[in-house]
Amino acid sequence: MFHRVLKTLDTLLHFEEAKAHCDIPCGIYDPHQAQIAVLTCIRMLDLANDLVKGTAKESLEFHNTMTRYIMIKEEHAELCKKEVRVIFGDFIKKEHVEKYPELPALMHKIMQLGSKVRQTTSRETAVELLGAVNRFAEIFWEIKGVPTKKVKAPYKPEEEIVYPIL
Repeated sequence: MFHRVLKTLDTLLHFEEAKAHCDIPCGIYDPHQAQIAVLTCIRMLDLANDLVKGTAKESLEFHNTMTRYIMIKEEHAELCKKEVRVIFGDFIKKEHVEKYPELPALMHKIMQLGSKVRQTTSRETAVELLGAVNRFAEIFWEIKGVPTKKVKAPYKPEEEIVYPIL
């Protein structure tokens, strides 16, 4: 009944059609969280490698700390994948893929590298993931018409990340 009333009113008043990219039209997207997540993975790998060098491996302290580092690395690798997946799925449109044909392969690469970061203790893989996420960030900001710069993160692991110039 209510639907019929609204449809009749729309026919008479010609309501402007509302459009949204998702259930909540927030319009807030930013690849920064994905970049921070990868930096966290790299940092956890660095801390784990330092721990192996300096602590008795049979101690409860070692196992507790190592488990925590691995758990955080796993969570943040998955967070990186989620953040990129949301931007790709909700923000990236057909015309963006046409303008940046590398996007689908880059997305796939990020998903694969994110999984590999979870599966391994390879710092090199995590750094490669950061490079792919940085490229994704560059494309994202280009689409938004915002210039970017590459800067060394002001905290460990001090890797280079892409920032928008606001």
